[in-house]
Amino acid sequence: MNIYVVLVIQLLFASGTHIVAKAVTGKVDAIPLTFFRAVLSSSALMLLAYAREHLRDIDRGDWKRLLWLGFLGLPVNQFFYLYGIHHTTAANGALLYATTPAFVLVLSHYLLGEKITRTKLIGVALAFIGVTIVIFERGIDLSSKYTYGNLIILVAVVAWALYTIKGRPMILKYGALRTTSLSMTLGALMFFPLGLHSAISFSYHELTSSHWMGILYLAFGTSVIGYLLWYYALGKIETSKVAVFTNGQPIVATIMALIFLDYTITASFVIGGAIAVGGVMITQRGYFNHVRHKQKGKSI
Repeated sequence: MNIYVVLVIQLLFASGTHIVAKAVTGKVDAIPLTFFRAVLSSSALMLLAYAREHLRDIDRGDWKRLLWLGFLGLPVNQFFYLYGIHHTTAANGALLYATTPAFVLVLSHYLLGEKITRTKLIGVALAFIGVTIVIFERGIDLSSKYTYGNLIILVAVVAWALYTIKGRPMILKYGALRTTSLSMTLGALMFFPLGLHSAISFSYHELTSSHWMGILYLAFGTSVIGYLLWYYALGKIETSKVAVFTNGQPIVATIMALIFLDYTITASFVIGGAIAVGGVMITQRGYFNHVRHKQKGKSI
């Protein structure tokens, strides 16, 4: 399958996450929701990996790296996101995750030695400016719950950027399925003590079929399919190029919010979204120019 088709599918699942998470967190607190999501997704991933015999031959030194990935991917990224989205809007959640490329670009330079070309830097900067226009259009009140929620989600975004960067060496070595299944299972084990206590005392009779469908979406649609597609793409192209696709989340998530959450579109969203998409296209152009330059250098 073409890598960009994979990224578009992953984008749709990720964008839908913001809508579903906002709806479900209105009834289910972040701790039990993270627990349900972790148990279901890690179980499914381990069964899939076991069926395909992808659980063997992990080097002893890599278990620490997988533990770190598990901590970033589940207790930090997933929990902080679900906690934060309860206090802000689905559109804001998508917009904040669209800043992932900016974090990945800078962190990849220092942690992986990836080159920051001028074209890529301009493209990511434009994408970030477009997202910022939409965020500021609704105003920022430091005393509001929306600002609090945004800051909490920002922690999750940084964790996701680190999860993306640190996971790539493991993907190249072990593949997307083995890396994802082991890291998510280790993350679930870390969260288990806190989540179990909350799950035991949870009022299950208050949940409707829609809430359970949302939980299943977050567990299987996002944490299984979405994560596997994300790590699969990371094994094919450079980290910053994969991360740039998160800039499409505000557009797709806001369209979904218009349909499902009675969201009102604004002129600032249209302008900001156009700038963000333009930034993605410029960054993509910078990536291909960089690849062609390297290939030309090898052929000389």
